Amino acid sequence: MQRVQRVEAGQLLVAGVAAPETRAVRLDGAEVRYRRAAIGPITLTFRPGITCLVGANGAGKSTLFRVLAGVQAPTFGSVQGVGRTGGISTVGYLPQELGLPRTATCRQYLDYVAWVYGVPRGRRRAAVDTALQRADLTTRADVPIRSLSGGMRRRLAFAHAVVHDPQVLLLDEPTVGLDPVQRQAMRDVIQGASGGRVTVISTHLVDDVRALADRVIVLDAGHVVYDGDVTDLEETSGDDLEAAITALMVHGDERLP
Repeated sequence: MQRVQRVEAGQLLVAGVAAPETRAVRLDGAEVRYRRAAIGPITLTFRPGITCLVGANGAGKSTLFRVLAGVQAPTFGSVQGVGRTGGISTVGYLPQELGLPRTATCRQYLDYVAWVYGVPRGRRRAAVDTALQRADLTTRADVPIRSLSGGMRRRLAFAHAVVHDPQVLLLDEPTVGLDPVQRQAMRDVIQGASGGRVTVISTHLVDDVRALADRVIVLDAGHVVYDGDVTDLEETSGDDLEAAITALMVHGDERLP
């Protein structure tokens, strides 16, 4: 199995090939309009590191993720820094719910995902091995997915997002439904794989924000109402992070897609 090796700042060596330097992802006046609601305009730059995206249900997080992933074009404005490099997608996406084939093994499933993402056949085995290692699933590589625990399945879903060594990671509620031990294991996996990447995590869990975030962005009714570090946000409410976030969600009952 070929391990990931650091080549130089901003580059990773996977399957013997250096990946392009991680670029920033930029939203420039991005706006998504619906019949009765709108998101934005939003201008943000995401650089390597972990950004936690927080907001009430319906605040626009899912729409923003779709725009960042390149699967939904903004009505106005632009998104830069996502696409394909050398035929391989630059974005890895972990949805909140991911249907996994119960009878396939972890290795078989990830081999298929690597093919979908455009990883060349000659590099696919090493890419799958690396993803299994990152998700701490090496010893489960050849067992059927149906035999995995809930925490292991969530880590397999994470391996799905990183198997092609993307420059950008979008993780939607990555610890949802996990018990405290599984949640900590998942956080360890995320921290281990996020180095040198633009990583954006959507979460409702304050503990996730504290444990993972280099930066936190709070959305309310489709607009950014806070963009900064966790410490500064906590200080606005006497070191009570949950209270500080809640105080910013003044339109929490106004749902967006």
